[in-house]
Amino acid sequence: MIRRDALDQLPVRTALPALRAALDGPGAAVLCAPPGTGKTTLVPLELAGLTGEGPGRRVLVAEPRRIAARAAARRMAWLLGEKTGDRVGFTVRGERRAGPRTSVEVVTTGVLLQRLQRDPELAGVDVVILDECHERHLDADTSAAFLLDVRETLRPELRLVAASATTDAEGWARLLGGSKSPAPVVEAAGVSHPVDAVWAPPERPVRPAHGMRVDPALLAHVAAVVRRALRERTGDVLCFLPGVGEIGRVAGELAGVDAEVLQVHGRAPAEVQDAVLAGGGGLRRVVLATSVAESSLTVPGVRVVVDSGLTRVPRTDHARGLSALTTVRASRAAGRQRAGRAGREAPGVVYRCWSEGEDGRLPAFPDPEIKVADLTAFALQAACWGDPAAAGLALLDAPPAGALAAAREVLTAIGAVDGTGRATARGVRMARLGLHPRLARALLDGAPEVGVRRAAEVVALLSEEPPRAYGDDLAAAWRTARRGGDAYAARWRQEARRLASAAGEPRAGSDGDARAGSAAGTGAEPSGGGTGAAPGGGGSRSTAGGVGGRAAAGPVGGRRGAGSGDGTAAAVTDDAVAGLLAALAFPERVARARGGGSFLMASGTGAEPAGTGPGPGAQAGRGQHAGPSGGGGGSGLRDAGWLAVAVADRPVAAASARVRLAAVIDEETACAAARALYSTGEEVRWADGDVVARSVTRLGAIELASRPLATPDPGLLRDAVLSGLRREGLGLLRWPPGAVSLRQRLAFLHRELGAPWPDVSDAALLEHVEEWLGVELGRARRRADLARVDAGQALARLLPWATGDAARLDELAPERIEVPSGSRVRVDYEGEQPVLAVKLQELFGLQESPRVAGGRVPVLVHLLSPAGRPAAVTADLASFWRDGYRSVRAELRGRYPKHPWPQDPSAAEPTRHTSARLKRG
Repeated sequence: MIRRDALDQLPVRTALPALRAALDGPGAAVLCAPPGTGKTTLVPLELAGLTGEGPGRRVLVAEPRRIAARAAARRMAWLLGEKTGDRVGFTVRGERRAGPRTSVEVVTTGVLLQRLQRDPELAGVDVVILDECHERHLDADTSAAFLLDVRETLRPELRLVAASATTDAEGWARLLGGSKSPAPVVEAAGVSHPVDAVWAPPERPVRPAHGMRVDPALLAHVAAVVRRALRERTGDVLCFLPGVGEIGRVAGELAGVDAEVLQVHGRAPAEVQDAVLAGGGGLRRVVLATSVAESSLTVPGVRVVVDSGLTRVPRTDHARGLSALTTVRASRAAGRQRAGRAGREAPGVVYRCWSEGEDGRLPAFPDPEIKVADLTAFALQAACWGDPAAAGLALLDAPPAGALAAAREVLTAIGAVDGTGRATARGVRMARLGLHPRLARALLDGAPEVGVRRAAEVVALLSEEPPRAYGDDLAAAWRTARRGGDAYAARWRQEARRLASAAGEPRAGSDGDARAGSAAGTGAEPSGGGTGAAPGGGGSRSTAGGVGGRAAAGPVGGRRGAGSGDGTAAAVTDDAVAGLLAALAFPERVARARGGGSFLMASGTGAEPAGTGPGPGAQAGRGQHAGPSGGGGGSGLRDAGWLAVAVADRPVAAASARVRLAAVIDEETACAAARALYSTGEEVRWADGDVVARSVTRLGAIELASRPLATPDPGLLRDAVLSGLRREGLGLLRWPPGAVSLRQRLAFLHRELGAPWPDVSDAALLEHVEEWLGVELGRARRRADLARVDAGQALARLLPWATGDAARLDELAPERIEVPSGSRVRVDYEGEQPVLAVKLQELFGLQESPRVAGGRVPVLVHLLSPAGRPAAVTADLASFWRDGYRSVRAELRGRYPKHPWPQDPSAAEPTRHTSARLKRG
């Protein structure tokens, strides 16, 4: 029986006529409706004609998360007085409740992508609603692009609705309808319940969140604000936190409160999620939730929201080849969504754990995942769609060219696409497995080696990172999951069964290939809930050869396990299986120990295990995510010689990545899994102050073996010597006084006259080193050879011989100037102005200061005493004789009586000698 009273109270009803008109006309619309209006529940029922109004249609609703898909379907079924699976159903990864009578089906965006790839026409579907499109998940953006392509080329009658409470309505309207005729924007009035804002920043400064770390002081403050809200307000409290770990920490802080503390996140079992969404039955509740509760969900009884202001999003560290979830400040749009949860049923209040001043500096909307996430899965979807460059896809934001190119290199290396970027048959099969392409590669290539079932179990562990209580050893975590009775273990077993079926595990009376195709096409969605992030902390940015070859990696640990009746390679240990699968998924992350618990990954990034496993009970307060006792005892990762790193992140300012999940492997397995990174070649480089020439065998950045090279390649030698010069400078050459003088004279002429006199600064000489040092470079094999090169002879090649100006060097910048006494005195060109340091008596009779650079620049004369000490400085000798000489004469003639001190120096005879010697002469 339809619950008319509940349906009639939903405010979005007033917008339905305009929405129907838009769909009957242009066929696409943007629906903007605040939280609580019924856009997720009433609109699909109305468009499907299930409430008795309008023609009957089949409606597909796409939600960004599994919890939202289940909740929306159950709410709609309740409104119809039915159970899910009848006229309203849902499909999420690993679970499907729908039948032949289903008119409204709620799916995740990942499931929608899979269906579009198998059946681009979406046969039988009349309307597709993309709900919560403001969140800009990569799968949602991709689905929208594919659907618009379908409307344009295959099914112009297919109707599309982009629905959200807070979104870029104009941008979506242009996307759905085109820039010339944007799709209509239909707005629904919101629930009138006001929500007051209370600013509750911490009293003391807290450290900003970075990576996966949140300052415990902030979490303690959030818990204190929850306690305050329980004292000051009535109704249930909904508290937003960035992740499962933070939920567990705050739950521990709230021990003893007079309320039931519940935890809601994407990993919580369906029955727990249902219990939260069903209401408290009179018992006051505190619901600790991640961003899954921002939209599409109404938590009954909530009158208070406590917002930590944080959220967790995927980010790719291209420099270190790591992708992971990271904690950031939530956008203002997310803040409005969260606050709206308090006003769904009655007036409410939101406690914001930051200051009002900070609020204005928050980003308006979240970053689109396409801009920041690993694009490997997106690139495979685009290739399977027939548009490898994604150039023809209608996207709100274009994928970054560098990230897309890196993703295509990964796909090429694992055999998912060919040289033109088109999806191969192997790539299509990978896409239909509902996994990140890296994990699909591990499953397909690992199954022949270790058996389908065991490969599926390990890949299922990698597709959803196990609880920290399971420890950091992948093989130990696998054993814990097998015997575990917690929620994670239940999900893991379900996913392992799905993957084993999709990969073709033999079963009596069935065909493996046919079953794999059908299983992969039902209820599959990319790992990680469609975020676009690489699984379990993500894949790295790899080169084309950085992901290993497409074929199986060869025998594990040097021997192939004996096949058993159930398809498993029973002779291979669990540890070897876990290591091989992790190495196949992330070959550039195989790592060799380098002492002190530190490792070097093949990608070149350092890595250190985060520590031994936390052990039993270490995750108290993690609720549904805590592992069973005994799951995380101390691991032996630090003592291993080789690791296959599955999950790693990089703390801020840390030189190395932190290993969070890895398996112990041997060198043979590392080389087999990452064989595309294996290379042997000559390595000639400048290191430790000299040329090092070796024949080196490497696995990426890991040096496996080396030996000295007797006859290195001359070109490599030249490059190494050049590298040394650029690194250590021109001081590696020999600079006798003549060379130094020539360089100073050339620098002076370049500064004063410009071309054709060359720039001889360090930067210029190093830039044009081939022009003046080419011959010597070709002969040099080591540092000692450079030390024998006369830099002056080499510099002479830069003189302007072609123009004939080289012959004027001594005229324009003479090395020495002859003074009236007959002496040839060296000119110093080191400073800004040339300097001539000469004894005062040797300049008697000289009326003007000498000039250089064709008479343009007067020489700065340093007049010296008979003892060679500075007595005066002048650039105008005539003025000195006239005005300055008298005081110098008075000071020095008593100190040096044997030297001539004439009254009129301009008319006196210059001399290098004393007065007595002059008389004798």
